[in-house]
Amino acid sequence: MNVAHEVNMLVEEIQRLGTENADGNISVKFGVLFNDDRCANIFEALVGTLRAAKKKKIVDYKGELLLQNVHDDVDIVLLQK
Repeated sequence: MNVAHEVNMLVEEIQRLGTENADGNISVKFGVLFNDDRCANIFEALVGTLRAAKKKKIVDYKGELLLQNVHDDVDIVLLQK
C-alpha cells in the first residue's frame, strides 16, 4: 500500500476516534488508536504510518517512536484536517 494512502486513512481514523482539544485540533491517545479493531485491520504498521504522518507535519506527538503499553497515554494531534 502506498504511504500517502495510509496517511489519509490514518487521518480518517483519528477524526473518527478523536476529540477536539482546547486548540481546536482533534487528538486521540495512542492506546485508543492501537487497540481499535478497525485500525488493527487497516494498518499493518501503525507506528510506521504515524512516523510518516509526523514527518509530513500532518500529526504531532511527543517522542520519535511509540510503543504499545509504554506510550498508550501519548496524545496524537491532527494538525491538518
